[in-house]
Amino acid sequence: TRPAKHRETSFGARDFGAFQDCFFRDRPMDTARIAVVGAGVVGLSTAVCISKLVPRCSVTVISDKFTPDTTSDVAAGMLIPHTYPDTPIHKQKQWFRETFNHLFAIANSAEAGDAGVHLVSGWQIFQSTPTEEVPFWADVVLGFRKMTEAELKKFPQHVFGQAFTTLKCECPAYLPWLQKRIKGSGGWILTRRIEDLWELHPSFDVVVNCSGLGSRELAGDSKIFPVRGQVLQVQAPWVEHFIRDGSGLTYIYPGTSHVTLGGTRQKGDWNLSPDAENSREILSRCCALEPSLHRACNIREKVGLRPYRPGLRLQTELLARDGQRLPVVHHYGHGSGGISVHWGTALEAARLVSECVHALRTPAPKSKL
Repeated sequence: TRPAKHRETSFGARDFGAFQDCFFRDRPMDTARIAVVGAGVVGLSTAVCISKLVPRCSVTVISDKFTPDTTSDVAAGMLIPHTYPDTPIHKQKQWFRETFNHLFAIANSAEAGDAGVHLVSGWQIFQSTPTEEVPFWADVVLGFRKMTEAELKKFPQHVFGQAFTTLKCECPAYLPWLQKRIKGSGGWILTRRIEDLWELHPSFDVVVNCSGLGSRELAGDSKIFPVRGQVLQVQAPWVEHFIRDGSGLTYIYPGTSHVTLGGTRQKGDWNLSPDAENSREILSRCCALEPSLHRACNIREKVGLRPYRPGLRLQTELLARDGQRLPVVHHYGHGSGGISVHWGTALEAARLVSECVHALRTPAPKSKL
């Protein structure tokens, strides 16, 4: 494969058809041209999975924002699943297991440092005993067990807890690592804002929509909305174990270069500017769990808008205009759980793309009349 290039352009829809020549001039005629819209953890992992699973294809990732300016870059990256009420538990567990196994292999390889993936141990604590003392993902993480009374003494306001080891996937390192894999397999990276998915026709045979909140406009999906998350990144190298309140609102996640303190859940709030009062509340709540954080320094504020939806959208849609058709695979709406299931859902999206490509390559049956 030819080495991939990172092209930046602000070409309009009419110019894009001519621009495709530099992408595809050396490709075999039966190459399936696939565009992935969105360059967060969902978009990039989907592009990698497509390049692995779909034979004879070219993959182009198109987005107006790349790392370090994506929502994924703000996320702490802890693999503790969010529950999707509309999705069967066995499917959620499959997605999580596939993601955990993928990242666990990286964590145990020479790539671990470059990819920003490592193991971290700690506690999830509750102020009242949860209905499910053993969550569905307990046998996927490592060493899951109920906390002892001695351990709980560290958290006098909490009556129940779970101890386990999971993975942390730091997107400021992981996203460039994924981009490197896309380029290494001959894929393309294109910086451009897409206003309408149809503008990618006829330059591409299949479009994969991983635009997150952008799907409000690109897919006309009014069900997706932002849940604003503000976090603090602090220097506290003595903090080595994660601490997560069972509600998921307050958490302390140590990483390779800083500790992430969270957080907020503000539905429908599009404000990307840090709020000083939010920061004070976050620090106060985290210090209540880990008093040594009063000594934390170099505090930085970060804000991201989680793409929430009643149910994750993972399905194929056939767009049609003037007798022309464009298959679109939608893959978005992960909310706060994207990093925990990104590889599992990307594999499923890649399978949907493979079905689209197979249908395009299969001749329509001839009429017997």
